[in-house]
Amino acid sequence: MHCHSNDPLDLGTHRGLTVVTLGVAAGPAIRGPENGIATAIVVDDRFYLVDFGLGCTRAAHEAGLRGQRLAGMFITHLHSDHVAELPSYLLFNWGRPVEGLESPVPVIGPGPDTGRADGSLAGSRELVDSILKAFSYDLDIRIQDEGRPELGRLLEVMELEDSFDAPTVVFEDSHVRVHATSVDHPPVHPAYAYRFETAHGSVTISGDTTFSPALIELARETDLLVHEAVNIDFYRGKGFSGAFLNHQLQSHTTPADAGRVAALSGARQLVLSHLAGRAEDSWWTAQAASTYAGPVTVAKSGMALRPGARAAAQPSKDVE
Repeated sequence: MHCHSNDPLDLGTHRGLTVVTLGVAAGPAIRGPENGIATAIVVDDRFYLVDFGLGCTRAAHEAGLRGQRLAGMFITHLHSDHVAELPSYLLFNWGRPVEGLESPVPVIGPGPDTGRADGSLAGSRELVDSILKAFSYDLDIRIQDEGRPELGRLLEVMELEDSFDAPTVVFEDSHVRVHATSVDHPPVHPAYAYRFETAHGSVTISGDTTFSPALIELARETDLLVHEAVNIDFYRGKGFSGAFLNHQLQSHTTPADAGRVAALSGARQLVLSHLAGRAEDSWWTAQAASTYAGPVTVAKSGMALRPGARAAAQPSKDVE
């Protein structure tokens, strides 16, 4: 796997598969310099975005990713640190004056949580509709004054089913086939992981999850697994409450368990992202390497990763 940072992509000439970790921090808290969670899957001359954490709008621009080349938007779940910057992304990547959206793109994400408030809380469709309503004055002005297309007509929202028992195709075009599966991120429901299959290889994005057998199945022999990780000891050492620590333990994955997922799925490369708590890169890497013998990368904001040749899957270390 080749990786580099801060070199903008030229999508006019880009060929192959590149994964850009636009932001790698968990939230909603700012505990370091990294952007909030967001990942771009770049396939030839187009790209797909997974989640919209703090800073993703500028990060995508600096990576050379313009809205006119956007082919799909995917939301793993509706925690604020994954969708808080969706309004800014849409408003700053819309219309010809900013090399933005001019033709329809899918917005794929969870529907309402039917187990809370009788299902009356917002899902992805209401989230997008509320953005359009909240900024309706600005949108109308720019449509009339600048000749931009109607933003609402460019966003094709598709809410996923409550849960999937097995990897399920949720989107397909000429460049990718995207599977989703349900993962465990209590108390948030639904929550999804996504796998992007391309002619150049596959990428699996875990979303937020605890150790997940469903994710293992989704990531089977994937070329690149981008998996969340949490450093529980960071929060314990800071004196966080028992309730907070319990949430981290029940809802997230240690780097050692991320390594187990990579090993059991036969993933060829593991990238740790959505890093909750702070630690040196060497700590994250050593923890994952204790259970996974393949290459491990600790993601940074703006890092571009090109999955390497399809080598044989690496064996696990002491995985039961």
